[in-house]
Amino acid sequence: MFSTQHSALSTQHFSSEARSKRVLAALSGGVDSAVAAALLVEAGYEVIAISMLLAGNADGHDGGCCSIDDFQDARRVAEQLDIPYYVLNLKEAFRSRVIDVFTNEYLHGRTPNPCLLCNRDLKFDLLWQRARELEAHFVATGHYARVTYDQQNDSYQLQRGTDQQKDQSYFLFTLSQAQLARTLFPVGHLTKTEVREKARTLGLRVAEKPESQDICFVPDGDYARFIEQRLSAEQVKAGEIVDQDGQVLSTHEGIHRFTVGQRRGLGLGGLAEPRYVTHIDAQSGRVMVGTRDQLGTRGLLAKEVNWTAGTQTKETRAAVKIRYRHPALPARIIPQAEGKAVVWFEKSSPAVTPGQAAVFYDGERVLGGGWIERAL
Repeated sequence: MFSTQHSALSTQHFSSEARSKRVLAALSGGVDSAVAAALLVEAGYEVIAISMLLAGNADGHDGGCCSIDDFQDARRVAEQLDIPYYVLNLKEAFRSRVIDVFTNEYLHGRTPNPCLLCNRDLKFDLLWQRARELEAHFVATGHYARVTYDQQNDSYQLQRGTDQQKDQSYFLFTLSQAQLARTLFPVGHLTKTEVREKARTLGLRVAEKPESQDICFVPDGDYARFIEQRLSAEQVKAGEIVDQDGQVLSTHEGIHRFTVGQRRGLGLGGLAEPRYVTHIDAQSGRVMVGTRDQLGTRGLLAKEVNWTAGTQTKETRAAVKIRYRHPALPARIIPQAEGKAVVWFEKSSPAVTPGQAAVFYDGERVLGGGWIERAL
C-alpha cells in the first residue's frame, strides 16, 4: 500500500481503503498545519483536527503559541474544512516534559532544544495516545518532511522536506518505524511558497499569517531571565570565567547564561581577540573560554541514539547536522554499546554543544540521530 512517498497524498499513492482511514491532524493555527489538514480532506481521509494547549492558555496569551488567536484560527480552519475540532490540554505534560527539562539542562551546562523534546514526548507520544483512543489510523502534522517506504528492506524512511530552507527532518530523528508507518506529513513535498498559494486558493484565513520565530514559552528570547524566574537563589550556579590555562578572567552570575560557542555577553572586552565559550563545568560553575581555533572539536559522543532507518551496528559514513541551522558535515559514525555512537568529522572542526542533537543523513534520508553528550 505504501510503496511510494505517502506524504504527497496523491490519490495514485493510496487505495480507496487507505484514503478512508481516520487521521488525527494537529492544527497549530498556522498555515502549514492548515494546508496539511486541507490536503488530507482532499485525499478522502476522515480528518479529526486537534490543537494542543501547551505553554499558553485559551483565555489569554502567556507564551509564543497557544494564544487565543491561534485557537480561533485553528477552529475557523476546521469549520471551513467541515471537520471536527478539539483542544487537548497538555499544559502539565509540557511543563514536566519540556519546560522542566529545558531548565534542568541549562543548570547542568547543556543547551537543550525544546522543539525536539516537544516532538518526541508530546506530538508523537501523547498525541498518538489520543489518536488510538479515537481509533485514528494516522497522525498528521504540518512538518516539512517526507516518509517513504523501502520495499526492498521492508522499512519506512524519513526524508528531508522538498523545501530545503524549511526542512524539519532534524526535529524528527526520534521517530520509530512503528511511528513512521502511521505518520503523515502532507506538506512535505511542497515549498513554503506553494503552501501559501494553496491556502490562498482555498481561501484560508491563515494564508498570510506570519511564522513564529521564537520558542513558544520564551517569546522574548530571554532564556536566562526565564530560567531565573523558575530557580531559587541556591540553585543558581555562579562562578568564574577562565581561559584555557585556568587563569581567572572574570566572574559570572550563573552557568545558565552560557552555551558552548557563545561570544556575546561574556564581559571580556579589551582582549586581543574575541573569546568563545569552549566548556561549561556544572560542578564547579566554571565557564572556560578560548579563541575560535580552540573552540573546534574533532568529534562527539552521542547518547540515546535512534536509528530511524534501521539499526546500525557497523561504522558508516554520513553527513551530520549538530544544530538545526548548521550545515551537515561529512563524518564517520561508529555505533557503541548502550545506545551511544561516536562521530568523527572528516574535515571541519565545528563547535559541538552538549544537549543539542546530532542527526545523521545519507543524502535526503535520515539515518538516525542522538543527543550530544560531549565533544571529543
